[in-house]
Amino acid sequence: MRILLNVLWLVLCGFWMALGYVVAGVICCILIITIPFGIASFRMANYALWPFGRTVIRRADAGGASAIGNIIWFVFAGLWLAIGHIGTGIALCITIIGIPLGVASFKMVPISLLPLGREIVPLDDHGYVRQAY
Repeated sequence: MRILLNVLWLVLCGFWMALGYVVAGVICCILIITIPFGIASFRMANYALWPFGRTVIRRADAGGASAIGNIIWFVFAGLWLAIGHIGTGIALCITIIGIPLGVASFKMVPISLLPLGREIVPLDDHGYVRQAY
């Protein structure tokens, strides 16, 4: 089921949302001081392409630098990407088949607003975070 949802997501909105993250990442990497934002943006572009079967968790080692970086990200890129996810989610929820995809788009709003200090991790077959032992 995850593969089917991911393929539908990719065709309907994943490619375009990932393209938005890539554009933000390229702009951030052109400016040398914002390269960490560019790396985070490319990581989120990967997540925006294939979101089902993965989730976002808060990193335990995130500190004050992540908070300051998130404020800067919010102003320059996060707000616009979040608006894109909200608009896409509303458009997807118009049809019954698109409702799960719309909900996934809404779930991506928090990471698009505040990406630093977060980590994308895979889920197991039961929907729990996979632990590496």
